[in-house]
Amino acid sequence: MQVTEHVHAVKIPFPASTRFVYAYLIYGKRICMVDSGIVSAREMILNYLRETGRDPKEISLLVQTHSHADHIGLSAEIRKISGCKVAAHGAEKGWIEDVELQYRERPTATFRSYVQSSVEVDLVVKDGDTLDLDGGLTLETIHTPGHSSGSISYLFLADGALFSGDAIPPAGGLPIYSDIFATIKSIRKLSGIRGLKALFSSWHDPIQGEKVYQVMDEALAYIQKVHDLVRQEKEKFPALNPQELTIRVLQGLAIPETLLSPIVITAIEAHLQESRRLSVLET
Repeated sequence: MQVTEHVHAVKIPFPASTRFVYAYLIYGKRICMVDSGIVSAREMILNYLRETGRDPKEISLLVQTHSHADHIGLSAEIRKISGCKVAAHGAEKGWIEDVELQYRERPTATFRSYVQSSVEVDLVVKDGDTLDLDGGLTLETIHTPGHSSGSISYLFLADGALFSGDAIPPAGGLPIYSDIFATIKSIRKLSGIRGLKALFSSWHDPIQGEKVYQVMDEALAYIQKVHDLVRQEKEKFPALNPQELTIRVLQGLAIPETLLSPIVITAIEAHLQESRRLSVLET
């Protein structure tokens, strides 16, 4: 669906799940794609482009917010179809260019169904870089680690739009981050950008208006809520191992135990390491 003058959002459902991920298309003289979703989204994305009067071959740039499988699943195919350049932070390059390495280092049950092929990164971006999209349109890169070390958000000034990838955890959703304090710092960094009119996150439906900043505030409060639950459960049951503790925290968040995974346990372990702190927001 078209959300702003230039930005179109494609919501990609995960197979046999209520979860989803977004890929975004910035329509200008050429097309810039922000993340590619999972490999099964091929026809969904290509059909959307054609239905809106554009040709997949018009994609000239694919920017990756980070390297996780649900964001790079279709990247190799998009590159093959369009010949586009691929941009990502240097810390994410290894996992994008070698998905087998990513699987060995961060195995998930759905990995093989989300991504099948590696793709070369042409442009290594860092905080403060500006990417030219043709026709006077640009993207500003903002390093927002926490969910991953090389997570990048992209600011599209023409529409007052921010593409945040997984940098802003959704209140009520699965806590998935490896560094609590980097995540908090990144959210505060993004919330300090004035004049945002639209937020394009991978975990939220597109957000516009004053709710953009509200969602960021809610994310910070949610991280503290997770921390409070970790501390409470650890105090009540000090002998719990990380998996058992994570299950109890998910119960406290009203999240089904079936969504337990190693990447969620990693987030809870990060809180556990800071369990002496009453607040993780006061840093």
